[in-house]
Formats: sequence, C-alpha cells, structure tokens
Amino acid sequence: MSLIGTQVKPFKAKAYQNGQFIDVTEENFKGKWSIVCFYPADFTFVCPTELEDLQNHYEEFKRLGAEVYSVSTDTHFTHKAWHDSSETIKKITYIMIGDPSHTLCRNFDVLIEEDGLADRGTFIIDPDGVIQCVEINAGNIGRDASVIINKLKAAQYVRSNPNEVCPAKWKEGAATLKPSLDLVGKI
Repeated sequence: MSLIGTQVKPFKAKAYQNGQFIDVTEENFKGKWSIVCFYPADFTFVCPTELEDLQNHYEEFKRLGAEVYSVSTDTHFTHKAWHDSSETIKKITYIMIGDPSHTLCRNFDVLIEEDGLADRGTFIIDPDGVIQCVEINAGNIGRDASVIINKLKAAQYVRSNPNEVCPAKWKEGAATLKPSLDLVGKI
C-alpha cells in the first residue's frame, strides 16, 4: 500500500541537534512542511555527502517553511559522536533522529529487515502531517537536495492551487496545467 496521502503514524524518538538531545514525535511534522530523509548508517560513505548537501540547502528549506529531519537506525548518541568527529557532519544544524527501535523505519516502510538499516527514503510531508511525496533509492545511489527542493515547491504549489497540476520538469514560476476535458488527448 502506498504511503502517499496517509497521515504520519505516531512515534517518539530521540534526536541530536545543535549540541542537544531532543525528543521528536509525529507532532513535530505538523504546522509546517517536513522533509524526512532516511539513510543507512552513520560513519559511512554516501550518507555524509547527502547530509552535507541537505545542510548546504537548509536555509532554502527553511525559507520555504520546511524543517529537515535525517533518520537512521543509529542512536542519538551515535549521531552526536559522528557530529563531533566528522568535519562534514559537524556542519549539520538540522535535526538528526535516532531510530534504534526501527519504529520510524517501519512506519515509513524503509526498513531493510535483514540488515537492521534504512533504505534511502525521502518523504515530503505537508503541514497537516500527510505524506505528499515518497522516493526510495538503492543504498548506493545518493540524493540531490536541489531535486527535493523542486518537489517541495511543486507540492506547495498544488496545495495552494488545487485545480492545477505541475507537469514534468516543472520549476517555480513555470506554467502549470488545469486538468479538464479539453486537455484529454491534446498533450
């Protein structure tokens, strides 16, 4: 079953952010847009490149009214240790959630059971806590934060303009489509 259009399931997790341990629940995903990026593990190879790219775009995510959350099955303690020891991860100021219980990974259907690790899952969640976009990559394929930003902008646009849709390669400010009987077979 697809997670698109479903409410984020209840959870409670510990996270690391800016030198502090914090609690995060599904309520954090309400009232603003949320970008949730699952990744396999701390102290690995592709993961730090993705997390750094998210940090490099973090101000734009915030400008768009979105909070960024990274999630792995590591603990919040491991996130802090990685943050303290890696020049790349030291830059991160967004929330790093630990999911050692695998609750979040199961809720978002990204747990690789036999490994106890997360797939590279990206979720865009609207201010009502409803999942609007899901993308899952193989573990050896990194993500591009600028692509996530474009999808966030499209999700925000169609939320504000429910009678319009964003076509392929849509960018902010570009033309949209208004589905109607007149367009059937004309595109």
